[in-house]
Amino acid sequence: MRHIHCNGFGGVEVLTFKTSPIPILKKDEVLVKVQATALNRADTLQRQGKYPPPPGASDIIGLEAAGYLLDQNGNQTSKRVVALLTGGGYSQYVAVNKNHILEIPDEMSFSDAAGLAETWLTAFQLLKKVGCSKPGENVLIYAGASGVGTAAIQLCSLFKTNAIVSVSSPEKLSFCKNLGAQGGIIYKDNQKQKEQILEFTKGKGADIILDCIGASNVDLTLSVLNYDARWVLYGMMGGAKVPNFNLASLVAKRGSLICSTLRSRSDYYKTDLVRDFQFQAMPLFRNNTFKTIIDKVYNINLNDEKDVEKVREAHQYMERNQNIGKIVLNFV
Repeated sequence: MRHIHCNGFGGVEVLTFKTSPIPILKKDEVLVKVQATALNRADTLQRQGKYPPPPGASDIIGLEAAGYLLDQNGNQTSKRVVALLTGGGYSQYVAVNKNHILEIPDEMSFSDAAGLAETWLTAFQLLKKVGCSKPGENVLIYAGASGVGTAAIQLCSLFKTNAIVSVSSPEKLSFCKNLGAQGGIIYKDNQKQKEQILEFTKGKGADIILDCIGASNVDLTLSVLNYDARWVLYGMMGGAKVPNFNLASLVAKRGSLICSTLRSRSDYYKTDLVRDFQFQAMPLFRNNTFKTIIDKVYNINLNDEKDVEKVREAHQYMERNQNIGKIVLNFV
């Protein structure tokens, strides 16, 4: 099979195309012929050597993919699925635990489905399992226009919570409000972020903060926590080290700092997560209440070496934080 390969670690120039064997299935795994995959921030970090795959996972980048399920004899079936992966999505074939797949609704294209698994299951996990959201609570979503952000905004309606976003531009703020956010701030060159967030929450602060930024936002985060709030840290785009970090304000608010990842979770945990998502959220895709937000689709021919430039461009586009929603690689 052909796949997108990292020839070492570094900038986008390390991305190349390569031929490798089709994965050999382990116990409880099935094979998917990939039609599309989507970028995640973890992909760019893995390419840079900052986020190694967990033990036993594929070295090939890619945490989600959409395609056709193959039967036990390796024949392509008509069953269209989206797969939650620990790696391997940037390839023509990928092995996945049989309990970590979701059937794609008939109305949904492979390109749209490619942006479903990692981001939506992450957002679902953060709000339901980790943040334990309750009806009426205020949820502050950093990077509200990201893949996880746009999923979390929509999921807030399912959990009857109020979505408030932090974004980098008026265009992104307008988009998030149209998607269902009750309010939001533009963080760039904004000295009144705290005041604006407190205004949206009627002075109470946020009950849950979905934080993919980390260090650079710590002071703001601590200043807008409500009492008994949950600060859910799932990324560190703004750095990991906080000089002179003071726990006093977190304790004073009786706040909880909860750190979460999805990729390294156990198969059992992911199976339970996928099952809950299948029951609670997937019906809302079928009636068009929920939708994956796709910013750009790059058509990639893995047999055409020139197309690696499109993959590199997609990574650069993500690293410039230009996207609203997902960036998809559609294999042609």
